[in-house]
Amino acid sequence: MVPWGVRSMLICLLLDLTAEENFQQAFRVQPDDRTVHEGETALLKCEVDNLSGIVQWVKDGLLLGPNPNIPRFPRYRMVGEPSKGVYNLQITRAQVEDHGCYECQVGASETSSGIISKHVLLMVLTSPKKPLIKEFEANSTVTWVAGLQYTVTCEVEEVRPAAKITFSMDDYEVPVMTSNVQYTQSCKTDNPCKPGADEDSSSSSGTSPKLCSTKGVLRVIPQSSDNQKWLLCRASNKVSLIPAVVGFTLNILFPPQPPVIEGYNGPVKVKENLKLTCISVSGNPLAMLQWLKNGEVVSRKWETDDTNQLSRSVLPLILKMEDNMATVSCQASNRLLHLPMQASINLDVHFFPEEVKITGPSSIQENKSLSLSCSTSPSNPPMGLRWRLGWRELNATEVAFSESDHGGKISVSNLTYTALREDNDLSLICEAYNEAILFTKTATVTLRVYYPPQRIWIDAPPPEKRFRAGTIVKLTCFASGGNPLPRLDWYKTSEWIKGTRTVRDGISPGSSGSIVSKELILTMTPSDNMAIYRCNASSVSRTPALTAYTRLHVQFPPLDVTITATDKEVRRGQSLTLTCTSGTSNPASRLLWFLAGEKKEMQPPGYRWGSSFSAPREGRYHNGRTHTDSIPAVFRLNATDLGQKKAVYGGFNTSGKVTLVVSSADHGKRVECHAYSSVLSEAVNTFYQLTVLFPPEFSMEQLSKVSAMEHKAACLPLMVSASPPEITYRWSFLGKVLLTEGSPRHHLQENGSLEIWNVTRADAGKYRIRCENSEGHNETTIVLSVMYSPSIRSIGDPTYVDLGGTAEVVCQADAYPVREGMFQWKWLDDGEHSLSEMGFNQSSEGLVGRLQIQKAQRTHAGVYECQVDNGIPPAASSTARLVVRYPPEIMKGPGQRKVAAVGDETSEATLQCHAQGIPRVQFSWAKNGIPLDDHHGSRYTVRTEHEDSWHTSTLTIAHVSAVLDYATFTCTATNDLGTDTLDIQLLSTSRPDPPKGLVVLRVGHTWLTLQWTPGFDGGRQQSFRVRYHWPGAPSFMYVDVFPPQSSIFTLRGLHPNTPYNVSVNARNVLGESDFADGGAGLSVTTAERGREPVDGEPETPFQPEPESPALPFPLWLLGVLGGILIVSNLSFLGFLLYRRQTRAVKGDGTEAGARTKVRRSNNYTVSNWLKLCGQPAVSQKQSSEESTSAKGSSTETSTGTVAAAQPWLWLDCHTESETDASTADPNIPPGWLSFPELHEYEEVMVPGKYEEMEPHYAARHPRDVPWSHEYVGAYQQSGRSLAGYEETMKIYDPVADYLPLDQDLPFEERGELV
Repeated sequence: MVPWGVRSMLICLLLDLTAEENFQQAFRVQPDDRTVHEGETALLKCEVDNLSGIVQWVKDGLLLGPNPNIPRFPRYRMVGEPSKGVYNLQITRAQVEDHGCYECQVGASETSSGIISKHVLLMVLTSPKKPLIKEFEANSTVTWVAGLQYTVTCEVEEVRPAAKITFSMDDYEVPVMTSNVQYTQSCKTDNPCKPGADEDSSSSSGTSPKLCSTKGVLRVIPQSSDNQKWLLCRASNKVSLIPAVVGFTLNILFPPQPPVIEGYNGPVKVKENLKLTCISVSGNPLAMLQWLKNGEVVSRKWETDDTNQLSRSVLPLILKMEDNMATVSCQASNRLLHLPMQASINLDVHFFPEEVKITGPSSIQENKSLSLSCSTSPSNPPMGLRWRLGWRELNATEVAFSESDHGGKISVSNLTYTALREDNDLSLICEAYNEAILFTKTATVTLRVYYPPQRIWIDAPPPEKRFRAGTIVKLTCFASGGNPLPRLDWYKTSEWIKGTRTVRDGISPGSSGSIVSKELILTMTPSDNMAIYRCNASSVSRTPALTAYTRLHVQFPPLDVTITATDKEVRRGQSLTLTCTSGTSNPASRLLWFLAGEKKEMQPPGYRWGSSFSAPREGRYHNGRTHTDSIPAVFRLNATDLGQKKAVYGGFNTSGKVTLVVSSADHGKRVECHAYSSVLSEAVNTFYQLTVLFPPEFSMEQLSKVSAMEHKAACLPLMVSASPPEITYRWSFLGKVLLTEGSPRHHLQENGSLEIWNVTRADAGKYRIRCENSEGHNETTIVLSVMYSPSIRSIGDPTYVDLGGTAEVVCQADAYPVREGMFQWKWLDDGEHSLSEMGFNQSSEGLVGRLQIQKAQRTHAGVYECQVDNGIPPAASSTARLVVRYPPEIMKGPGQRKVAAVGDETSEATLQCHAQGIPRVQFSWAKNGIPLDDHHGSRYTVRTEHEDSWHTSTLTIAHVSAVLDYATFTCTATNDLGTDTLDIQLLSTSRPDPPKGLVVLRVGHTWLTLQWTPGFDGGRQQSFRVRYHWPGAPSFMYVDVFPPQSSIFTLRGLHPNTPYNVSVNARNVLGESDFADGGAGLSVTTAERGREPVDGEPETPFQPEPESPALPFPLWLLGVLGGILIVSNLSFLGFLLYRRQTRAVKGDGTEAGARTKVRRSNNYTVSNWLKLCGQPAVSQKQSSEESTSAKGSSTETSTGTVAAAQPWLWLDCHTESETDASTADPNIPPGWLSFPELHEYEEVMVPGKYEEMEPHYAARHPRDVPWSHEYVGAYQQSGRSLAGYEETMKIYDPVADYLPLDQDLPFEERGELV
């Protein structure tokens, strides 16, 4: 047994050995209190020796965790070297919430107990935030009134250390004399390490941990000078570098200064422009101004000048007489004034008298006294008055003044004067004047002094002078002396008129000095014979008138001629006596009798015949006088002379008579009586119109036949005479009396003619007319023929004929009159074709026209128009369809024999078969010779459409499978006349077929235009590349065609007069085709310079750059090699990036499973056929069947539904071995399609997967393509010569880089082999 002591020693020894191997954890460095500014980085140190536990920090009792990147505290991080026991706490961008008590803790381990550091305070000092103004909103405008006291409170909350507040106006502190500032401060202890510590205690760092709020109260009395200033509150402490500022703008209201009126400097004249300006300085708001005149507001317009702080108002005045002694005031006010401030002026306006007036008579007898008065209108100042007669001033007279309106005065002066003969026509002037203002104004009257005339005489022809009636005679009366000049008056006295008559016509007065005259111009009349003309000269002087006179002698022909008859009514065969009496004439006249309408026999010597007569008087008699040289031929009658008698005006009357036996032919004739004066060689005549009673008689010009247009009015004219003229008319047709009451179409005219409205063919025939008056009756007949425009009764529509047969189209018409050649035939086709050239024969017989054709062809089918025109509009026309029946013909044009689709059971293929034939065509489909039926499942859908002679069958294959569906499908079209078939091969997508038919359209000296026929596109959108070469070139040159799908291209930048070998091939995303025509190429030589084609170079989307001189061989060779090197490096880098992206996509697996439904079709979008194997185009409308003419088109579907087929355009007649027509991409804008020869086929790009590749050639305008100017080719860009090249290379247009290579496509899109 071991003693206890030994055992104790052993235990102690063991403990000592253990302590040496496991040291106790201990702090090497403990954290200390830290003070930092807000936004700085704080570092609390913690270093541990013999670390075996877990280290973490504690903030205000919250464990932050052992993770160095402390969760939920992104700005906290433990930094240092954990291997050395350094676990410092780093706090970046310190903030107020980081202020607190921190400690470092080390957790216990198996070998050591846990340890805790001392508590340390991290104090975060903050700069003041934006102060708060309690009463007003920051950055606002505050309105105060000058002189009143206002309080502003500015407060800053919880800032460490405490903030200091100051107030300022703009950048200057508020003056003490205008303000009173009080400050208060409140603080609280914020030491979480010592919660019970006194407020005055300080941390170990010597900085107070208190949070303080500071408030400043400003009491201020604003002044007007403080307006628009900023009142600012600034808060700062020792932490802040820039004080925190808040404030507002002061809007101080204060009254303006009194107004001042400018612009008036004393008396002003009336009608002057006076401009008064009122100015009021200062004030907030600026003063409102208004003008008053005599207490009434005249203007409220004013303007403000913020720059000069004043208000201004301008009052323009045009001074009037009423403005004299007026008070003009300007008032200024704003909202602080209870009463407006005012400035006033009194106007002194000088105005002159508007009128100086002389009243009283200005005419008087000589040696008589004249009294006149002169007065002025009101004036300021008053006017003086003085009188002048001519240039002589009269004796001064007194001037009286009287008050008037507006402060003016009226001046008055009176004058009495004795007039003398010498004062006549002198000016009497009254002058108003004011020498102070240099003003004068006058009034003038002319003084008239009256006295009588002295002598009178007449200038007249000699008394023995004889005048012929109508002669113009001038009498002039003269008088001398007198004032005013005497008045002359003419008077006529004759025994044939009662008393004396004043002559007023033909008078022309005149004067010369003191002699006055009055001329009387007379046209001699019978009443002037032996008449006395007297002239009187009278004056206002009331003395007896002076008189002179003369007598005239006038010769005149008879004034009139009258004829009287013994009987009023006379019938044919009876006698009639007429008596003629002439009016007075001097000398006496002779009577002559004539019967009008017969040849004249004789004329008396010296007789002149008249031919014009005045209007009849009283319906039968006619009087007139003639002076012409000829009259119509008349027959002179033997008459009895009855003698002469004295008459008025000193003349004589002559009478005579004649007896006639009348007939119906004399009715309406005139018997003329002529009174002839041999002295005057002048005759006066009249006539008597014979009225002979007889029954109706028809004229020799009466029509017996009349023609009229159908549906228009017809007039059956009647030419009948009778006396009396009241005739009863009775028309009859086919034994039936017309013109019964209520007849709507038959109307009787005033002359008895019959008018028929809306004539019809039934109105044609013989009409009988019976005319009757009081003397008897008569009758005749008129035949009416009705003409009407043609109409077509029937036409053979439609007319059917088999191909090669004989057809006849018959057109039957109705028309009158029937004329030869009135049938015309026309083919209603877009083109102009002659029917005779097409083999048609036209014939007509009467009202039947025929159109015949032998050996009918399909080109003869269509709509034909039969036109009938007999000269009566409108012409008639009708159409007939000639339908040529023929067996079906399937369209085997471009792109019809191949269809490409991806056989992955997700795509859809559409096979279309178009056929033309009459009658209707039926379709059937077969796959590899096996007819398709319902046993093939629902994947096969057939839809049939019929439109006129065109028929379309569409076979849609869903979920195309390479194993099941890659085959040859046969379309069979059948009708009653025959059958046609077409094989369509469904293939996998592949590279395109080579283009064919490469030709040169035009050649220039630096360009040539190519055209080709695209081949099968392989189920993908294809583009084309042109290859060309010339002798001496190091290699072939290549240019990509743009737009990519165009089949016409202009190659530019060529050398003049140089042979070239050109060819073209096609490309799609699956590969390139061989070059056209087996790669042999086409040889062509450019034109010489100056031999450009007449129509010039064709328009293309791009213009080539001008050729530049060739560079020396070493320079351009180095440039080309350098460019190739750069392009190859860029291509390599692009390939690496592409591979990386491809792998990334495949790695994600997001693209691998994508499947899209794709449709493939052999339907090329075109319009109607233009040609069929060189034959003229057949209109759909012309070659339609009768069964389809009513509805136009129909559609039949066997299973499912597919899209409607499009109409086709047959561009040419191709056999199976010939080419297909290519088309341009429909997405390319029409602006790219520069040539009308371009052919189009629809877009076949696969949607879905192919969309991610985007189109190879985006639809752009040339100006949007930055590289479009390079499109002419690499060698064309620089214009360098390639004759020095030794290395063989391919030069591609940059557009080629946009085409993806085959290996870039996913496997399932590269096509499959069968």
